Amino acid sequence: MTGALPTGWADPNLADPVRRIAGREVDFRRTIAIMAVVNRTPDSFYDRGATFGLDAAVAAAHRAIDAGAAWIDIGGAKFGPGPAVPVAEEIDRVVPVVAALAGSGAALSVDTFHAEVAAAAIAAGADVVNDTTGVHDPALAEVVADSEATLVITHSRAEPRQWFPRPQYDDVVGEISAFLEQRVALAVSRGVPESRIVLDPGHDLNKNTLQTLELTRRFAEFTRLGFPLVAAVSNKDFIGESLDRPRGERLAGSIAAAVFCALQGARILRMHNIAESVDAARMVEAIMGWREPAYLKHNMLDGPNEEP
Repeated sequence: MTGALPTGWADPNLADPVRRIAGREVDFRRTIAIMAVVNRTPDSFYDRGATFGLDAAVAAAHRAIDAGAAWIDIGGAKFGPGPAVPVAEEIDRVVPVVAALAGSGAALSVDTFHAEVAAAAIAAGADVVNDTTGVHDPALAEVVADSEATLVITHSRAEPRQWFPRPQYDDVVGEISAFLEQRVALAVSRGVPESRIVLDPGHDLNKNTLQTLELTRRFAEFTRLGFPLVAAVSNKDFIGESLDRPRGERLAGSIAAAVFCALQGARILRMHNIAESVDAARMVEAIMGWREPAYLKHNMLDGPNEEP
């Protein structure tokens, strides 16, 4: 194991802490938002196509919103290697979900690296474009710049949908940080204001388990970049390999990783199990004094016979 051990709470040191997303102001100094994953793909790594159907995807999104998710991340093509999904087909997968959820109150995010998909989704009401290729296509940044949408820039190394063999890093956190800084500069040069940029170091994306554990352990170092940070840890292989758990048995590990990242500066947690994740985030907020308890009764009575 390498890397210094973290020491307690990390202040995210945000340049623009208060963001206007989906028509409301969010103060990321005092808020940990849950981003729910809804994939309209037949081959997603976790749900294996459970929300591929339009009705199933919309219903899953509404359940997540009811459970407290503030963001819904809609994907029409998985990150991993495989045949390319035609742009028109990806649009047909994600845009109807965005349209069906318009006005739901949640921030609607579309997970895509195609400028055409981003433009169609924004026109349908998307508030966020989540690019897991880190602005591989600069035209995507231009689409975001011409809107009011937020851009999530994620670290990865592979060409879209291509295999990346045995990734090596001399300094995984330093190299991820340098990549993200370069891609922020690219997005800004194409017109995206820094106040509409969010960063994601990309847990497991072109990284092995030891590399992902190190970036998690050193997550606080990403706060120096000055942007809200996403931790997309839910049910990923670094959890399965660390605990020897199959995909369906990684909830406890996912919550532990998400809470750790929140304590180290993450402000958006991309998760599959929403009710449990929301409770974990709200508990961290309560401990930090950002949120009042739902009620007070324990040891609040003046006498033994007083009615609670």
